[in-house]
Amino acid sequence: MRVLFTGGSGKAGRHVIPYLVDHGHHVLNVDLTPLAHPGVDNLTADITDSGQMFNAMTSYANFGELEPGAGVPKLDAVVHFAAVPRILIRPDNETFRINTVGTYNVIEAAVKLGIRKIIIASSETTYGVCFADGEVSPPSLPVEEDMDVNPMDSYGMSKVVNEQTARSFQRRSGFDIYALRIGNVIEPHEYGRFPGFFANPQVRRRNIFCYIDARDLGQIVDRCLNTDGLGFQVFNAGNNTNSVDMPTADIARRFFPGVPFTRAMGEHEALYANRKIRDMLGFTEEHDWRRYVK
Repeated sequence: MRVLFTGGSGKAGRHVIPYLVDHGHHVLNVDLTPLAHPGVDNLTADITDSGQMFNAMTSYANFGELEPGAGVPKLDAVVHFAAVPRILIRPDNETFRINTVGTYNVIEAAVKLGIRKIIIASSETTYGVCFADGEVSPPSLPVEEDMDVNPMDSYGMSKVVNEQTARSFQRRSGFDIYALRIGNVIEPHEYGRFPGFFANPQVRRRNIFCYIDARDLGQIVDRCLNTDGLGFQVFNAGNNTNSVDMPTADIARRFFPGVPFTRAMGEHEALYANRKIRDMLGFTEEHDWRRYVK
């Protein structure tokens, strides 16, 4: 596919894009900072400028695309990861503005240009645990996509708004628009942090003990690109197990006391459930932390 990818130079994107390229996709990275990776084209643009988004989606990706003389090739899909990535980087109002206006601009341009596959990055923070004021528990376990989303921070709120924006555009267009509630992204070199998680598991509580290997996230995006006809969908994007070396029941008993379970769970099954991406997208985990941590 010919794919426009916003925010591909960020922590997640710089691993997802190489996965997509390795699987045969032609990727145009739209970011404020280029991504230096073979086979990737770059365009510097601001997602908060609607005109720039329409222009980016109707532009040549490289000089080679001029040669056929057939005009600008059509995009097959848009993957939107660009955002202020958390609270406490920009003022709260700027975080909310950039993330919501930027997502509106990207989805609007894609829909009005007839691009029928759109994937956006949502977040684990929508569930209201990660950036809560004080210690907050989910209403039930495991945390699944039909759970109420009720964050109290500007970043989590922006992602809730973005999901509704995506749902509204899907309703008017009938296109496929999938929102990935991405868990805590772990790059390959970051598995060195896991022994510290084992020694002090409390530090993983706000993440609901989830993680997503950046390369497995690439697989999830690729499976979204190749899975048609689902309309609007929200998917938790996480790995199969928790990010600490404790049984799931022990994690829940120690860190989420009194929170009820809605179903039986496997011994090490992730409290941040990924059953939906496994069932609907065919996701198969390739990078369990146990491969890299002794």
